[in-house]
Amino acid sequence: MDGAGRLSDRLGMIAAAIILALGLMIGGYLLGNGLVRAREADRSVTVRGLAERDVTADLATWTLAYSAQGSELGPVQAQVDANTKVIEDFLKGFGFQPGEISVGGVNVSQYTNNNGVPNITVRQRMQLRTTRVMEARRAFARQFELVRRGVALEGESGIAYSFTKLNEVKPAMIAEATRDARAGAEQFARDSATSVGTIKQATQGYFSIGARDGDNSSSSESPFQKVRVVTTVDFYLD
Repeated sequence: MDGAGRLSDRLGMIAAAIILALGLMIGGYLLGNGLVRAREADRSVTVRGLAERDVTADLATWTLAYSAQGSELGPVQAQVDANTKVIEDFLKGFGFQPGEISVGGVNVSQYTNNNGVPNITVRQRMQLRTTRVMEARRAFARQFELVRRGVALEGESGIAYSFTKLNEVKPAMIAEATRDARAGAEQFARDSATSVGTIKQATQGYFSIGARDGDNSSSSESPFQKVRVVTTVDFYLD
């Protein structure tokens, strides 16, 4: 092979090497840039959004447990019946209707003391279930009037307040919690010199009902309640 041929082969090998090197460099750049884009596309921030709403219970359930004692069943049962009439009249005095008042079953217990005298106790329950919550609250506050009239109320007596319209406020509260979460994400984005994109993932927390104004009592003990929900939202960062 003459000198011209050898030079041509050498130039061809050099060109091929240059092309291979350029291909590796370009491929490496594209691969690296692709990874950067993938990482940027996965940038996100997780924030929590809170929504609270003050509500008033729309259902009151007052259970009255009372009893009478004696040595003969007849007179004891008569006393319980008389107490039932006293309670019914008391509740009707606040305007409650018969359909809001129900009488439970009777429980009778008996034992004989050391002197051989029987001791009979008859217990009965009455329940007021009403949507007139504030009127029930006023009646409950005056329950000692029943004691003055001879009704022996037992410790199991008590009133419970319930908010039954949770499903009506859920959609608006979820939207409010999501807006609150986005506001938190936008603050984070401003601090990070970026911007908030679309939602990547969202998790709705559970709704809780508690006493209003930081009261540590159970929500059922007060008609003034607070509904609360916390949502967790992942936002993409642009």
